[in-house]
Amino acid sequence: MLASERRAAAGLAAIFSTRMLGLFMVLPVLALYAHDLPGATPLLVGLAIGAYGLTQALFQIPLGLLSDRIGRKPVIYGGLTLFLIGSLVAALADSIYWIILGRALQGSGAIAAAIIALTADLTRETVRTKGMAVIGISVALSFAAALVVGPPLTGLIGVPGLFWLTALLALAGMLLLTFVVPDPQHSGVHRDAQPVLDQLAGVMRDPTLVRLDLAIFMLHLTMVSLFVVLPLSLREAGLPVTKHWVLYLPAVLVAIPAMVPFIVLAERRDQVRSVLIGSVAVLGLSTLGFYLFNRSLWLIGVLLAVVFTIFNLLEAVLPALVSKAAPAGTKGTAMGVFSSAQFIGAFLGGLLGGLAHAHFGVEAVYLVGGLTSLLWLRLVWTLPIPEDLSRHVIALDTSGAGFDVSSLEQQLLEVPGVKEAVIAVDEGVAYLKVDSRHTDWTRLQRFSAVNV
Repeated sequence: MLASERRAAAGLAAIFSTRMLGLFMVLPVLALYAHDLPGATPLLVGLAIGAYGLTQALFQIPLGLLSDRIGRKPVIYGGLTLFLIGSLVAALADSIYWIILGRALQGSGAIAAAIIALTADLTRETVRTKGMAVIGISVALSFAAALVVGPPLTGLIGVPGLFWLTALLALAGMLLLTFVVPDPQHSGVHRDAQPVLDQLAGVMRDPTLVRLDLAIFMLHLTMVSLFVVLPLSLREAGLPVTKHWVLYLPAVLVAIPAMVPFIVLAERRDQVRSVLIGSVAVLGLSTLGFYLFNRSLWLIGVLLAVVFTIFNLLEAVLPALVSKAAPAGTKGTAMGVFSSAQFIGAFLGGLLGGLAHAHFGVEAVYLVGGLTSLLWLRLVWTLPIPEDLSRHVIALDTSGAGFDVSSLEQQLLEVPGVKEAVIAVDEGVAYLKVDSRHTDWTRLQRFSAVNV
């Protein structure tokens, strides 16, 4: 990567991760704090925990499309401003209703698609995957860090202080966008990085992609419903809220290396289904374990390590399957819908967790994850495993008067190893899905106008 590309990737990753840190820092403590607010009920507390997911899902794709029209940075500034306002509303909240409003406003600043599109604008095709990987890693680390730092910070500054800190993180994001992230020389549509409106219907009808969207939906439903009552169980088991990090930190540190062998196993195509089925089954048994042993801190710690391992594993495997399953030239749209499903799952996790807590008690909430896993097992058992193909983009010279899209697509498909080919005339590129083991790269490179 060029120096400017490294700077862009690092700056955008920092913006993305600080926003996610602010969203998740209150996750391990909000349930305890919100129950003491005027007007609080278990249902409303669950809604406060998951409210960000609904607005995030509603605005993510529209704001990404808006960034095509008015520019990436204006949309990101606007999203960070909404995030800032939501944080301030939650920090000043004197009732559960204001917390819900603040969390919903935080989620409405849905800048993920705009950040990914800006990353694509600021990186060459050959290194774009590295830029996206930097952002992905930063998000994963921010989630882990949020669980660890949230509880001790609560002891120092309280939950309102966490929201004030989140507001400062939003301001830091604006400064990074201004002084670190370069302005793009040209903003264009990148079909493998951002949603495209006319592709939405096709992506949402694809049976494999729909199953993968449901999988990430169920994963986040399970995780968020867990945090509706887990802090309450830890307190009942005798662990003060400021000490909850004592369980979260070892669980996070164990989970990161523990998932690696299973990711390697999943990379072998014939093992993906086994890894998925095993992960869902173990996740379901773990939530049942919380139901049975939620008074034992040692067992809760072990179960947390297992749950975080499964969560991190599926957060890596499922997007990879989406990338393989999405037709050539539609990866950005497929990932946009996938992310929206994830946040709808977070919202419903809070809502269903609150409902179960209100009507059946704390222990019943853990069964939400168990019942979800039963439905999920049926889903992954019949999931078609996408063919293990790589994505490749070649630049084309589309300026010639005799340029024929259909003819060129057919010629590309005749190259050994090329399975799918879609030409985007407006971008001047061809999106390909290829079998790297059998591709005639020399013949394929003859179609390229430049070496990208």
